[in-house]
Amino acid sequence: MSYIGIQTQQRRNNLRSTILLILFPVLILVLSYVVYLFVHAGNLEMSGFFNADVLVDFSVNVAPWVIAIVGIWFLIAYWSNTTIINNAVHSKPLERKENMRVYNLVENLCMQSGMKMPKVNVIHDNSLNAFASGINDKTYTVTLTDGIIQKLNDDELKAVIAHELMHIRNRDVRVLIVSIVFVGIFTMLSQMGFRMMLFSNTGRSSNSKNGNSQIVILLAVLLVSIVGYFFAILMKFAISRKREYMADAGAAEMTKDPRALASALRKISGNPEVKGVARDDIAQLFIEHPLNKKKSFMSDLFATHPPIKKRIAVLENF
Repeated sequence: MSYIGIQTQQRRNNLRSTILLILFPVLILVLSYVVYLFVHAGNLEMSGFFNADVLVDFSVNVAPWVIAIVGIWFLIAYWSNTTIINNAVHSKPLERKENMRVYNLVENLCMQSGMKMPKVNVIHDNSLNAFASGINDKTYTVTLTDGIIQKLNDDELKAVIAHELMHIRNRDVRVLIVSIVFVGIFTMLSQMGFRMMLFSNTGRSSNSKNGNSQIVILLAVLLVSIVGYFFAILMKFAISRKREYMADAGAAEMTKDPRALASALRKISGNPEVKGVARDDIAQLFIEHPLNKKKSFMSDLFATHPPIKKRIAVLENF
């Protein structure tokens, strides 16, 4: 597979990020409107989904608050995405004095390719895996497990680092971070809804008003879950599996040694499972999916990573 070019990939990823950034508040507004419609179903005469009275009332009294909350959440996520990911994977900064070998490899590759030096983090785990994260020069980070540092030789580790630097250069990480933040919001809303429903059931009474409120909560929870699942599937399609092939090809060009990355991937495939990583949206950041998942037609269809054997075969014929 030929490498299509950094600028083309950057444009594609910028477009995907923009579409997702626009789609998310639109989905939240539609979702909020549907819930608002359910709440007022017994108080207003209904004339279909887009009831004029409800729509005007929603636009004036609710929509501005929804937009403000989405904006605040986005700002929080923008500034704290690195902390969220580091906490999720239990990574720590790797100090230069702790491992000069790793820093030398990263620095040399960055100087060679004209990139700014990213931060370097480590996950204290014996598995073999790595990922890149961040949305700008201040937050770009390459994270490596103890296992991959200890068990790969210099050429193999250099190739893996080059792969992660290509994800940063191609701006794949921006799309991934946006997907993690937005899918996480729907997960949080679903959990909040279920807790509200459980609380409501604990203290419920037999009056019809309480029964109606429970129905509204149940419908809202189901709706949030469905929309969240739909959005998560959209993320799967937005995050093209080609990004891994492109990062592999870019790393091969950067290091002039495609077989070193092929060898590294072969070793990684034997032990990629990082303990403590439970979220699938976070797992998609890694060079190889770190969760132990049973293979099936559906899992292959929506997989964010191409089969590692195919990646190795491409590199060996590069």
